[in-house]
Amino acid sequence: MRVITSSVQTQPQATSRIMMIRPVQFGFNNETAESNEFQQDLFAHNNSETTRQIAREEFDLMIDQLAKAGIELHIFDDNDELLRPDAVFANNWVSFHQSGKVVLYPLMAENRRTERRPDIIERLSEQFKIEEIIDLTYFEKEGKFLEGTGSMVFDRRYKIAYACLSPRTHPEVLDAFADALGYEIIAFSASDENGKPVYHTNVIMCVGDIFAVICLEAIKDPDERQMVRAALEETKKYIIEITLDQVRHFAGNMLFVRNTKAEKFLIMSTQAYESLTDHQHQILSDYARILHTDLNIIEGNGGGSARCMMTEIHLPMK
Repeated sequence: MRVITSSVQTQPQATSRIMMIRPVQFGFNNETAESNEFQQDLFAHNNSETTRQIAREEFDLMIDQLAKAGIELHIFDDNDELLRPDAVFANNWVSFHQSGKVVLYPLMAENRRTERRPDIIERLSEQFKIEEIIDLTYFEKEGKFLEGTGSMVFDRRYKIAYACLSPRTHPEVLDAFADALGYEIIAFSASDENGKPVYHTNVIMCVGDIFAVICLEAIKDPDERQMVRAALEETKKYIIEITLDQVRHFAGNMLFVRNTKAEKFLIMSTQAYESLTDHQHQILSDYARILHTDLNIIEGNGGGSARCMMTEIHLPMK
């Protein structure tokens, strides 16, 4: 049996501070569709202003709900200067850590690389301590990618990064991240019903403080499946399994957060919520209050859901 080396809890798993990008030119991205089975073909030509407006309305309803729950939001608007259909999924290009480190990630789709915005980091530095910016984007020249907290699901308490390998998640970049941040990597392969690799780990997995939601049936290799299960159990997580069909409804794409009063929440889309069983609702509600909003257009066009829209800020305050 493997042994978790990060046996000491290092920091809270959840933060009350979330960064989000309000979409402007949101739409179906042809450059990402080949590796993202969650983007629906029926949305491929649905990039009208009406669609963009609905996406903005979905976004605003979500942030209104989060704000009412007492979660501290740092909202930045995208703009019309560049066509950035996936700008709403900012968690892929940056992550913020309690050590004061900021990580910039290599993105597979060329038309997503302009999403990286130094102005946002500069604005956040006015309120938060940034000790170092770790730039992994040079891997793009080598055709090797790691798309932030899409590619990795962090157990921040134990400094573990779970990662399913795919065209968007390369072992060498994972190793570079681990070296820079001192994380242990638990890498595995995961695929859907047709054997196609799962494009991002965060569509099949969510790690809370003392629970984890995961689609173990997506991990076809029994040794890897047992490795992941053992890691979760060794870090004292209660495992809530979801099915591949529930994954199709974004049930794995959740984020565990807290508000400024330290109350716990689990954020997901309405589609994800409705795909869960009553028993799963009950179990999850024992760990956190569930918040969900309708993200139908964002999910259909973008192939990402609630978790993909939220970038956690774990930086220390100034």
